[in-house]
Amino acid sequence: MADLKDFAEQLVNLTVKEVNELATILKDEYGIEPAAAAAVAVAGPAAGGGDAAEEKTEFDVILKAAGGSKLAVVKLVKELTGLGLKEAKGLVDEAPSPIKEGVAKDEAEALKASLEEAGAEVELK
Repeated sequence: MADLKDFAEQLVNLTVKEVNELATILKDEYGIEPAAAAAVAVAGPAAGGGDAAEEKTEFDVILKAAGGSKLAVVKLVKELTGLGLKEAKGLVDEAPSPIKEGVAKDEAEALKASLEEAGAEVELK
């Protein structure tokens, strides 16, 4: 049992480079896909005491208010979401409302910047 605890401690303390090397070895020599190894690597530090905070990878872009230029915001929401004009206007009128959910950090920040440039008040969650 002590050997397993030592092994678990070694896994938890792997660097990113070492995790990548481990994933390559598991794939090449044992036929285990890297996604399975990545799940172990992600789950490992969280079990190691909770000190490492998980970095959020998915964000919701929430329109809090249309601001002074409501028409520009409606047009931009229509363009960004692919909705029709009526649906986009409905989203803007019902603010606070989600514009996009579960998007990557870069995309969420770009959407927020675009909407704020058009005069909207936006929040990322």
